[in-house]
Amino acid sequence: MFAAGDHLSGVRRRLLQALARRRAAGWLLALLPAISLPLAAPGLVAPPIIVLLATAALAWIAIDFAMWRRRIAHQLPRWLDAAIPELEDSTSFLHAAPATAVGRLQRERLLARIDATLTTERLLQLAAAKARPTFIPFALAVVAAAFAWAYAAAYSPAHVQVLSTAPSEKAAIAAAGISLHAEPPKYTGAKSSDGAPRDLLVPQHSRIRWCAQGAEAAIELSDGQTLAAAAGQCAEWQASDTIFWRTRKTPAQRYTIRVTPDQPPQVAITVPNEAVTVLKQEARSAQIAISVTDDYAISKATLHMTLARGSGENIRFSDKEAPLPASSDPRKRSWSKQWMLKELGMEPGDELYFFVRATDNAPDAHTAQSPTYTLRLPGQQGEALESTALPTMVKPENLRSQRQIIIDTEQLLADQPRIAAAELRERSEQIAADQARLRLRYGQFLGEESSLFGNDDHGDEHGGEGDGHGHAGHGARQGASAPQAGFGAGAADMAAKYGHAHDMEDNATIFDPQTKTVLRRALSAMWDAEKQLRAIAPKPALPHEYKALDAIKELQQAERVYLHRTAFVPPALKEEKRMSGELAGAQSYKRQQAAANDLIPADVRQLVQSLDGDGALPAMWSRTAREAVSKLKDEEQRLAAQGAVQDVADGCVPCRAPLRAWLRATIANPAVVLQARPQAQTRFEQVLQGKGAP
Repeated sequence: MFAAGDHLSGVRRRLLQALARRRAAGWLLALLPAISLPLAAPGLVAPPIIVLLATAALAWIAIDFAMWRRRIAHQLPRWLDAAIPELEDSTSFLHAAPATAVGRLQRERLLARIDATLTTERLLQLAAAKARPTFIPFALAVVAAAFAWAYAAAYSPAHVQVLSTAPSEKAAIAAAGISLHAEPPKYTGAKSSDGAPRDLLVPQHSRIRWCAQGAEAAIELSDGQTLAAAAGQCAEWQASDTIFWRTRKTPAQRYTIRVTPDQPPQVAITVPNEAVTVLKQEARSAQIAISVTDDYAISKATLHMTLARGSGENIRFSDKEAPLPASSDPRKRSWSKQWMLKELGMEPGDELYFFVRATDNAPDAHTAQSPTYTLRLPGQQGEALESTALPTMVKPENLRSQRQIIIDTEQLLADQPRIAAAELRERSEQIAADQARLRLRYGQFLGEESSLFGNDDHGDEHGGEGDGHGHAGHGARQGASAPQAGFGAGAADMAAKYGHAHDMEDNATIFDPQTKTVLRRALSAMWDAEKQLRAIAPKPALPHEYKALDAIKELQQAERVYLHRTAFVPPALKEEKRMSGELAGAQSYKRQQAAANDLIPADVRQLVQSLDGDGALPAMWSRTAREAVSKLKDEEQRLAAQGAVQDVADGCVPCRAPLRAWLRATIANPAVVLQARPQAQTRFEQVLQGKGAP
């Protein structure tokens, strides 16, 4: 808003009108190509292109007008002072009332002669000096219009030569005597194609038709099939594998039909990027990003989530399934969401297992599933540390946890400057005794039965009796067992030397090696902490106590293992054959093995030997050869081998060597068959082996 005493508002309006008249010619030139394009070539350029060009020109006109209006609002006083000397560089006084008396006097003088000074002619001269003509927008509009016209002319149906009606293709169809039609499955969305014989690349399960023109035709496929098409009729084949074909009219010309198999969907979980993600304790949300792609279309994609809650044998699972939203491209589904943990139902200590399953739109739908990912939300520290590491381990009431031992040690360190040496020793030994009992409790899972400080623990367990009692008892036991130690010592040494023990402490548990490794680490740290506490050094014992605590927490996290639910699905029973007694097609449950020396099929061996010369080949040799070369995995090698079979069938003698090489390639790595040969034993052999009387 301008000030109340602004006397330049009318001047601004008049100057803006003068500038608009000055720029009108350039504005119309920018619109001219968009207006003249449909008049010059009616129906050639699509209406949306014309509307786009006109919209771009109008947008530039609006932007140019707004820019000039802004420049006038900010720079008008400076322009007037530079162009009109009669204003005496005081135009700013006309915008707002000055504060000084001299300024007000000058303002009154300018107001008295403003109408005679700022005439329309002078404003037009000022507009002409500031707004010089430019042809850049017009040139850009002409280039855009020319590009649109050229593109429309190149791809217009009226200017494109249709190949199917071209004389060259008609001549090719007449020369071959057949026309080729390919119809892909509807679910692929691919278009059908018609024309002369040619190489094709088609989706799997496409329908290929050879239509005879004028006379009957016979089509020979590389897999041994021969399709006959009567005059004016078509022979049909469903594409399942890559082959080549030819007609008997032109046997030297071969055409290849390459089949693109329908691939299963590709499923990927991009966030999180680790199989197990441990969230922060204060986390409130977790992001999950999923990408699913398919070569044709995705019919269904779902996110499966399983929430695990509890520990030990008290674990509850709840399943949830969320469909992935479809996108504009049916071949892709990309979905990312920041899940709130409340929405997922997660609480501290819970674990969420999730995976993605996708199905494509094929008639025999392919289903793909991603690996299982885990989101773990740690529980409250106090609850997690007070729980036991293993579900089978029940902690007595008087057994202090590792966390309580750490708290006692830290309290002892805080009280150390204020307590006497005797009290320090007593409390340190008491904490060491607690650590020893906890270590023994965990050590029993690795077969441990004693302590490094066994005498002290023994004395504590017997009410703290004197050393004499303890040593006497120990000596008495040694004396009682001394006479028995020598008896049978040689046998014990012999068993230790030549035998093996079944009760090794490391192998006497049911835990896996990884769990044992963590248990050993925890016990080692407890040993070190106990030794430092026995030496009245609680400060060096504290790091070892924390190491033991970390190992126990690792064991707690290993309590739950998620596995996919699997089950055996038997094949469906045919009710029409059940209880009918019909045995057609029934097979024995016993697997029939080949003989140990029958590594190469007899018919293939005979064919390879026959191809080494120029003699006659065995009966049905072509069928044997095609069945053998169909085992080749590489597509190009299989086509070359099938071509060799067809050449030999045409009477090409030099082609026998390549076919022989291809057949040998199919048996390069024969399977090893391990089977005992039955042998009849004579009476002498039975007596020799002690199985009968002489």
